[in-house]
Amino acid sequence: MTTQQEPSFRESVDLMFNRAVGLMDLPPGLEQKIRVCNATYTVRFGVRLRGEIQTFTGYRSVHSEHMEPVKGGIRYAIGVNQDEVEALAALMTYKCALVETPFGGSKGGLCIDPRQYEEHELELITRRFAYELAKRDLIHPSQNVPAPDMGTGEREMAWIADQYARMNTTDINARACVTGKPPHAGGIAGRVEATGRGVQYALREFFRHPEDVAKAGLSGKLDGKRVIVQGLGNVGFHAAKFLTSEDGARVTGIIERDGALVDEAGLDVEAVHRWIAKHGGVTGYADAAHVDDGALVLENECDILIPAALEGVINLTNADRIKAPLIIEAANGPVTAGADDVLRDKGTVIIPDMYANAGGVTVSYFEWVKNLSHIRFGRMQRRQEESRHQLVVDELERLSDDMGKAWSLSPDFKNKYLRGADELELVRSGLDDTMRIAYQAMREVWHGRDDVTDLRMAAYIVAIDRVAASYRAKGL
Repeated sequence: MTTQQEPSFRESVDLMFNRAVGLMDLPPGLEQKIRVCNATYTVRFGVRLRGEIQTFTGYRSVHSEHMEPVKGGIRYAIGVNQDEVEALAALMTYKCALVETPFGGSKGGLCIDPRQYEEHELELITRRFAYELAKRDLIHPSQNVPAPDMGTGEREMAWIADQYARMNTTDINARACVTGKPPHAGGIAGRVEATGRGVQYALREFFRHPEDVAKAGLSGKLDGKRVIVQGLGNVGFHAAKFLTSEDGARVTGIIERDGALVDEAGLDVEAVHRWIAKHGGVTGYADAAHVDDGALVLENECDILIPAALEGVINLTNADRIKAPLIIEAANGPVTAGADDVLRDKGTVIIPDMYANAGGVTVSYFEWVKNLSHIRFGRMQRRQEESRHQLVVDELERLSDDMGKAWSLSPDFKNKYLRGADELELVRSGLDDTMRIAYQAMREVWHGRDDVTDLRMAAYIVAIDRVAASYRAKGL
């Protein structure tokens, strides 16, 4: 638990905003316009379930409309409240600006524990919530485009898209009203993995810069690095899976709600994920040591700590005992403002949430564009690309024959070179490019200004500057 003297998540976002604008030259009126949340809609609606009417409370907050539509997930959790939703909407504004997706910031939430309801009940609740938002244009392809968040996924997004389409039968762009849909319902390849994949690409870009790696007291590449992951949900699982299978990292700790698993030799991420899916937690998993108080594992020795679940897990009560030299915030707000100060003083490098978990909104942008263009990525050019590559291979093989087989192309090269990029490869390419460019923009501020000592401050400055530029272009 966090201590009383610590700022709330909402206050933490405001505090970081204040620190950033203190280093910028913005007119006070513009600073205030960027800071405030434009509007928050609170809805209370009834659904007949189990023979009685149950009333639910939901929110949709719009932080900034400097660009439209506004974008942000809908979360299902008991702890959802207006302050949290508004703080997350503000974070979405800055996140979209940082990774240059053309959206304003929004966020939604429903006070509900989805585990307490059957699937058909959740569908009734989701459709009614979507109806309440859509009839006020708080779900709309050109005004407000939700996505999955904590407690929601492809299934809920498909229900929302269908509900919107039922209400707007002549809207040809109806599918673009929400992202994170299943592929068969207008979704895009690579969306489920997107946030975790973005975490991987963020780390890869960080490790491309030896100067930055040295600031964290580390050296070399990702290969062999010890990783602890807190939360093996969608984001944590994909980040851990890709880092181990593709980059040679070693996951030495996995923290879940019922404890943690520890193995210095490295955990089998996919096996643990299957176990959690079947048993609801890590308890009973045989191939690793179990620690009852999972939070203690946050303090274990490792190279990279990935908090990928809840807000405020690293706070004033444990910040001074965190040993990881590099923290990447896969969740929103896992390090409190107080802990951020402590860790910064210790020299810990934090790759901030605003950047680190932006893979989701980036691929959501690609899905939205796909829905508006009504064609999947790669459909027009893939075979033409393969044909052009085939010409090159045929010519090289002809030259090889003329030289008496002095050399030949390896089959592996031929297969890889001849295969045109499909939608998944194009999505990954676009995400990789986005994460690289955004990191370089932050890095330029981090290294280029004496008054900016950390990546979080650099991220805020880059993002706020871009939002300010948008408002100025509007004539504000």
